[in-house]
Amino acid sequence: MQFGKVEDPSKIDFTLPKDHPKTKEILKQNKKGLENISIGCAKWNKTDLKGFYPKGTKDELTYYATQFNSIELNATFYGMPTAEQVLTWKEKTPADFKFFPKITNTVSHFRRLLNIDDVVTQFATAVLNFDQKLGMVFLQLHDNFKPKDYERLEQFVNKWPKEVPLAIELRNTEWFTDEEIFNTTCKLFEEHDITNIIVDTAGRRDMLHMRLTTPNAFIRYVGANAESDYERLDDWLKRLTQWKKEGLQNVYFFVHQNIEKASPLLSSYFIEQLNKEWKTDITVPKMGQPTPLSLF
Repeated sequence: MQFGKVEDPSKIDFTLPKDHPKTKEILKQNKKGLENISIGCAKWNKTDLKGFYPKGTKDELTYYATQFNSIELNATFYGMPTAEQVLTWKEKTPADFKFFPKITNTVSHFRRLLNIDDVVTQFATAVLNFDQKLGMVFLQLHDNFKPKDYERLEQFVNKWPKEVPLAIELRNTEWFTDEEIFNTTCKLFEEHDITNIIVDTAGRRDMLHMRLTTPNAFIRYVGANAESDYERLDDWLKRLTQWKKEGLQNVYFFVHQNIEKASPLLSSYFIEQLNKEWKTDITVPKMGQPTPLSLF
């Protein structure tokens, strides 16, 4: 993942900011406790995750699902999924596996939230075939989709089918630098039970807003293939542990890298540390090749 890549990560202050004042209030609303922890990569493609699959692996998703409990499904961003395709993916995975499909770029990038009722209906109808394996879908808005188009976003949110859980990623910096528009947007998300995605990447620290709009933490973590990647994960575990004490309901944590082959390594480290801290027993992914790959 090249988004937010910088030439020299050592020059970036990776300190996690303090929580937004509203986040604690949102977490308090959850009375069910922690229900789900989903940690995974963005894709299961063998070309990108070199060294992860054992030699001779014929079906990548089937093997991936033995090592991870979820996937951030970016494939659906580039092409509209069919019901048949969704059912095929569903049948290749264990009962507790979760899919987090990205809404097709026809909605977000080409039509830019205009005249999309037909596409949204087609997408929602298809992904509902995941049934209990549907974690949450997410909308990633274009980098140049700005607050001047707030009414489009509001209309999209108002029309979104409520039976499909939704998260939204705002990318243009104006959403975060204009306090009034940010608060208005977060309130809209709260009212419609939409999760506000947090992106942690080196070159876009403004997207690290720490403002939850539901008791769900949907985090897209982008490592920089640097020593600091592990320290950053340690910091995230501390923050999630704090949120867990305050009422966190679901953790959705997806690991990206500027060089994606290292994503399983970072994921394994994060899961191992979380298991120790939270006394959980989530499977720790292993590299399929005998020689471990280096992050650097």
